[in-house]
Parts: sequence; C-alpha cells; structure tokens
Amino acid sequence: MVNMTLAIPEDLHALMKKHDHVKWSEVARKAIKTQAEKLEIMDKILVNSKLTEEDAIEIGRKINKSAYKRLKESLSKTT
Repeated sequence: MVNMTLAIPEDLHALMKKHDHVKWSEVARKAIKTQAEKLEIMDKILVNSKLTEEDAIEIGRKINKSAYKRLKESLSKTT
C-alpha cells in the first residue's frame, strides 16, 4: 500500500482529536475511493460524448437557474 501525506487545517485537526476513536485514515481512504470511482464512471460516460466544455457549462448554468427558481418558489410557499 502506498502512503500519502495530507495537510488539514488546525481547526479540523482539533475536531478530529476529539474523536480519536475514529480511524481517520480509513475515513480518508474510503472518501478518496468513492470520489475516484465517481470520476471513473464519469470518464466512461464521457468517452463517447460529443459535448464540448462550453456545452457542459451551458447545461450547468441552465440546471443552476432551474434549481434556483424551484428553491425560490418553495421558500415563498413556506412563508
């Protein structure tokens, strides 16, 4: 197994020390594995994609705009 050094902020380190029963290296290993697997899936999906980066940005903007609109409508119903 390969070793990796990870820098974390002091406040996070203090919080982690409060919970020293947690195997933080295992938590980090699982989080890294999960993210790497998501990227691998994305790579497989995108290998045959004809979308350009600009297309993806535009789609992202439309999704954000739609999500904002739904959230705004939802919040207005609760007040």
